[in-house]
Amino acid sequence: MVQTRRSTAVAASFPLTSPDSHPESSKRRRTALAGESDNGASTKEPPRRKKRTKTEDKPLTEDFPVRVSGSWKIGAHVSAAGGVENAVRNAAIVGANAFALFVKSQRKWDSAPLSAESVDAFKSRMQEFRYSPKHVLPHGSYLVNLGNPDEEKRQKSFNCFLDDLQRCEQLGLELYNFHPGSTVGQATKEESIALIAECINNAHKMTKYITTVIENMAGSGNVIGSQFSELKEIIGHVEDKTRVGVCLDTCHAFAAVRASFSVSQTFHRDFRDTTSQQKLDGISAFDTEVGLSYLKGLHLNDSKAALGSKKDRHENIGLGHIGISTFRHIVSDPRTQDIPLILETPTFEATEIWTKEISALNRLSLIDDSEVLEAELSLVNEITSLVRSHAAKKTEKASKTEKASKTEGPSKTRTRKRNTTEDQDHDSDCA
Repeated sequence: MVQTRRSTAVAASFPLTSPDSHPESSKRRRTALAGESDNGASTKEPPRRKKRTKTEDKPLTEDFPVRVSGSWKIGAHVSAAGGVENAVRNAAIVGANAFALFVKSQRKWDSAPLSAESVDAFKSRMQEFRYSPKHVLPHGSYLVNLGNPDEEKRQKSFNCFLDDLQRCEQLGLELYNFHPGSTVGQATKEESIALIAECINNAHKMTKYITTVIENMAGSGNVIGSQFSELKEIIGHVEDKTRVGVCLDTCHAFAAVRASFSVSQTFHRDFRDTTSQQKLDGISAFDTEVGLSYLKGLHLNDSKAALGSKKDRHENIGLGHIGISTFRHIVSDPRTQDIPLILETPTFEATEIWTKEISALNRLSLIDDSEVLEAELSLVNEITSLVRSHAAKKTEKASKTEKASKTEGPSKTRTRKRNTTEDQDHDSDCA
């Protein structure tokens, strides 16, 4: 077992509170907000509203969950709010041995460059918390569509894509995961696949070493990448095949199953082609059609939607249609060792759900076959209990917010609803 060390330097860089070093008196606050000086005279400049800051306590490193030393590197897509360096600490907080992050806002075309201080802090924390770059899988922007036949729009996507790759290299990271794109109904899939590969080739020439990792998709609309054959075709057009790979998303694979496939309720069984009657588990099917050497990571997500639904609806481990047995097979399969296995499951604003899921998956990777059924049931019950508790809290909070919003006006109501929306389908046609 490996336990993260406490660091005075890290603790010092994360103060527990953010007190105002220059507090005003109550009278001064009132007069300032009213636009008056102490003697009642009008001020020349309009008042500035004081920025609200969070002051909640952050856990000390000694309070972090124990990180299991194992062959399967299980983690989650954690927040990088406040700076990319915070993602490293957030991964340690949930007991992750791997993690994903956005290296800039995933919903903006342009972002400010990474500061030298942020880059240095990220690298320092990677060492402090003992994370390897090969176990970090940054996720690309949802805006990018490298398959768009419109040259101007595709160039805009490419610029955003390239910027992400360059940021990853600044941070010393080795992998970059992205959604391949869409035809937007204006090209054939073959044409869009060629455009995606062309963008990858150009990006490789403009970067040093980063590996571009294509994610399989759930299959809605005109999206590219829901079938292994499409991933294989993209890779076939890439010139430097040492710098391209695939991230398999279990929810997407479950949702994208073709009608010509007869598949059981689990990802690890019965990818059966009706023409050849060849029976393969999901990873073996990938190995046969694409090649295991291209498998660079997995997204571990159960599915709220049924098999073949083409809907990208993530569910907590063991609570969806895929089932916990599938994930036990994945985290005990030697072919998934030493690559990032990343949770993108709902947290209901409570990251301890990821802590529970990571712990459960680590236990499943080590369990004796004779204890499987009892252990699976126990772990599902633990996850279910925690998820229900936090889901109820979030529902209650949303209800209170909605009631408060009604008294504040319709514009604030719209904003708050948008901020609390879950289960957005990012497997739709891209820009």
